[in-house]
Amino acid sequence: MTLGKQIAWDDTVLPFQLDASDIRGRVARLDTTLQQVLAQHDYPPEIEALVAEATLLTALIGQTIKLRWKLSLQVRGDGPARLIATDYYAPGDDGTPARIRAYASYDEERLQSGADPFSQIGKGYFAVLMDQGDGTHPYQGITPIAGGSLSSCAETYFAQSEQLPSRFALAFGQAQQPGAESQWRAGGIMLQHMPKASPLMAGGEGGSGDAGLMRPEDVLDGDEAENWNRANLLLDTVEETELIGPHVEPTDLLVRLFHEEKPRVFDAQPVSFGCTCSADRVRQSLSIYSAKDIGHMTTDEGIVTADCQFCGAHYEFDPRTLGFEAEASSGTDG
Repeated sequence: MTLGKQIAWDDTVLPFQLDASDIRGRVARLDTTLQQVLAQHDYPPEIEALVAEATLLTALIGQTIKLRWKLSLQVRGDGPARLIATDYYAPGDDGTPARIRAYASYDEERLQSGADPFSQIGKGYFAVLMDQGDGTHPYQGITPIAGGSLSSCAETYFAQSEQLPSRFALAFGQAQQPGAESQWRAGGIMLQHMPKASPLMAGGEGGSGDAGLMRPEDVLDGDEAENWNRANLLLDTVEETELIGPHVEPTDLLVRLFHEEKPRVFDAQPVSFGCTCSADRVRQSLSIYSAKDIGHMTTDEGIVTADCQFCGAHYEFDPRTLGFEAEASSGTDG
């Protein structure tokens, strides 16, 4: 596929701070990266939209994590869209790209064509998982599916679990430049207030969101609330073409939106599509099974196969080399 001309700020996450408001944020642009994420599968439009939104949220949230950490989002529901899963792998070294991957599991027969994508999730939960590597316990935070969008779920998660008022403005879709095929473009802004005081709702009174869930406005009061409301009113003026269009540089957008809030930018983080699957990882995941279990997985051709749900890579193994009863010497993988 011939993609449009690469723009300098495509596939980057730009951190910034509003010095007048004690608010931090990120501007993300995912173009080639999102195109590659979605190209791994032939999703219906409703599922594509959910994967695009989740991928963009993952890039914005993931940029805050340290080197070599992994952050994942999982959206699980009882509707046709059963699972949306994303992973963000922080760069191993300064200056190298972070890697993002995503996939969805869905029931095509139950999917309602043309329906609001979020409505296809049904009841379920939105989870943020963080893996800090060997020797640490993975962190997991969960909030119910509510609010009408995955962005709203993320805002509720930060208010409910982290007591951090957060706001997302996202845009994504397919665009076409002259002389090029259509491709996915996505852009977004994340604002996050770092509260100095204890959360107002810590006493268990419940929040203002659906089913008493906390929302960003439940966390702040006084000058902090005024600063937060002012920044959100400014963000409300952002246009879709400014978020995903090729003609507005992220730094120019920040000046246009927040010039009175004294925006200050930091080094941009490049991102790219990337998968961590490998034959060794698949073999390790199968090491919990007995030889009898492995036998049930063996095909008529005498091999065990596995496909990566994220990138579609296909692996073939000699069953004698798998499971905790495997022979000491490994066979040849296909």
